[in-house]
Amino acid sequence: MPCGKGGAKAQAKIKAVAASITARRGHVWTSVGAMNLSRFEDALHWGVMGSDVDNLLDIVLLVFYFLLVLGIGCWTMLSSNRGTVEDFFLAGRNLAWWSIGTSLFVSNVGIGHLVALAGTAATSGIAVVAVEWSAPFLLCVLGWIFSPIYVKAGVVTMPEYLRKRFGSRRIQFLLAILYLFLYIFNRVSVEISTGAMVMGVIFDWDVYQATIFFLTFISIYTISGGFATVIYIDALHAGVVVLGSVLLMGFAFKEVGGYQELPHAYLNAKPSIIHEGNWTAKPECYLPRLDSFHIFRDHITGDLPWPGIVFGISIISLYYWCTDQISVQRCLAGKNMTHVKGGCVLCGCLKLLSMFSIVIPGMISRVLYPEKVACVTPSECEKYCGDRTGCSSLAYPMLVRELIPKGMQGLTLSALWSSLISSLTSSFTSAGAVFTMDIYTQIRPTATEAELMLSGRFFVIILLATAIIWVPMIKVKRGEQLFEFMQSVLSYLVPPIAAIFLLAIFSKRVTEQGAFWGLTGGLLIGSLRMVSAFVYCPQPCSTNKESPMIICDMHYLSFAIFLFVVSLFTVLGISLFTDPIPDKHLYRLCWSLRNSQEEREDLDAGVQRKRLGPNFFLSGEPQNCLLKALDVWCGLEPKKSPKVAPEEVTVRTVSGPISEEAECSDVAEGTEHSDTSERPYWRKVANISGFLLIVITVVCHIFYY
Repeated sequence: MPCGKGGAKAQAKIKAVAASITARRGHVWTSVGAMNLSRFEDALHWGVMGSDVDNLLDIVLLVFYFLLVLGIGCWTMLSSNRGTVEDFFLAGRNLAWWSIGTSLFVSNVGIGHLVALAGTAATSGIAVVAVEWSAPFLLCVLGWIFSPIYVKAGVVTMPEYLRKRFGSRRIQFLLAILYLFLYIFNRVSVEISTGAMVMGVIFDWDVYQATIFFLTFISIYTISGGFATVIYIDALHAGVVVLGSVLLMGFAFKEVGGYQELPHAYLNAKPSIIHEGNWTAKPECYLPRLDSFHIFRDHITGDLPWPGIVFGISIISLYYWCTDQISVQRCLAGKNMTHVKGGCVLCGCLKLLSMFSIVIPGMISRVLYPEKVACVTPSECEKYCGDRTGCSSLAYPMLVRELIPKGMQGLTLSALWSSLISSLTSSFTSAGAVFTMDIYTQIRPTATEAELMLSGRFFVIILLATAIIWVPMIKVKRGEQLFEFMQSVLSYLVPPIAAIFLLAIFSKRVTEQGAFWGLTGGLLIGSLRMVSAFVYCPQPCSTNKESPMIICDMHYLSFAIFLFVVSLFTVLGISLFTDPIPDKHLYRLCWSLRNSQEEREDLDAGVQRKRLGPNFFLSGEPQNCLLKALDVWCGLEPKKSPKVAPEEVTVRTVSGPISEEAECSDVAEGTEHSDTSERPYWRKVANISGFLLIVITVVCHIFYY
């Protein structure tokens, strides 16, 4: 409630109490009573206004959080190297398991993802947790199967791996464009619009205020610090997100009477207004589903049919965790494979908590606020959230605003801000890496290290500006529709990508022609379905009944399965009619040849770029003070090279003389970083931990089947 209205009511109450006391006092005590009543009025006033102290505590906590983030960012920028591609985009390949795991977690749990999960749980039940619980399986696939191949290939981006695997620049360029499209028009757009909506509910900010504030704050350390800064700040964000979510979960369970009371209360949580004029909502639009507490639902009548849960979500998760630049970039930056596996296990454990920290609170929100969260008539929904299709997007922010006491809201709001900031910074840094390594290098093959660093930073600035300009045009479907919007876009576009990477890893027989035309054909089919669905298919409870059955009857998760199978067979079919790639070009690039010690002849040797030196335009230190400051801010200032240890000198001498080409090039693209060695003890620990994670995830699925 606004402070103005609350203050007016408090003053009226104070005056009423004072008047009643005055009426009971005699004439003799008038002067004494007036003096005492004045003190009593002051006491009541400070009692009512005591909440301002709590508000001040929340503000202090938020300011401390932002200062801490900036402090970590500045410390990381001053202490880390940022002058090369690997330093800037992969943090020097020196990340520990805890930083990999926490960054994987918070880069996935953005504010859009959080609001979508809670909103879908409020309207549909726990089935949406299948999206979260598919992660542990695919994270183990990433850590034990995909990451070793990527690390041995020595790549920085996923399009670069396909270029090495197939020797094709057209596949690299096409995939880079698709990644940028998904980041800008799906992930960033959803995060910004959802974040602005949540902050509007809590702070009454408009979209422009929220967007400009967050993007300005993000740009301070993202553009300068690079990937290392983002990773270490993500570790702080992960702790804040988990702590804030657990705090909210505790208050939600307390308010609803415990987990044992939830099933009965949820099945009876329905809005009272279901009519509007001559229109009456269908029962399935306002009554909770009878299968709300089951994950696997009927393959025909279920809103999330079990084939889509088992196979469709697995395909989308295969893309996100094993082939998306955002996730894989963190594994490529690991110290060794043991740290990569440990990070994947840590992230999988954190994803298991989502059932109780996000999904169940979303269902409790429907129980506590059915008129708002479960509204069904267009006029009521528009009154509460400005969206005529539903207000389930209010499920999570309503809990934050109504249940968390003043003085403790600062922690929960910091958690929301952390999820928003981590998701956006992950998108920006990954998009910058893809643009720099897969698009800009094709425009300028002889670009220097410093030029690549500046081009990557400049592209992030362009993304920030585009996001601000794009805000007025963003109109994202919210609540349950927000989840369907996010998942449907991925269902229409990413199955061909998942199919290409799966075959590239496990099949030597796949050729460049098969991969390119399979990817192109799958994207064309998916794009046609996406446009048709958005144009012709109304919302399930919409008053518009006209829709083409052939387009709208197939569930988007079922379409993901269909598109994945079509892409898979297209790639294999075309590859069988083209010449296979000789093994000498595939050593350590696919699973069957992962341990080969043979020297590989790169298919992309003709397009590999040599970076001719560290400076941007001219050699030597800049003489202008402004240029020196720019070099320091970007991490390009000259640094003294460390002294070489005697054993390193011996190794270099034994390895033979350096070729003339190597002397001319500072860093050659394509240099392999195949440090996949593991100590036996820690390898056992990682393997046992991964096995236990899989077992626990299976048990959770069985318990909530």
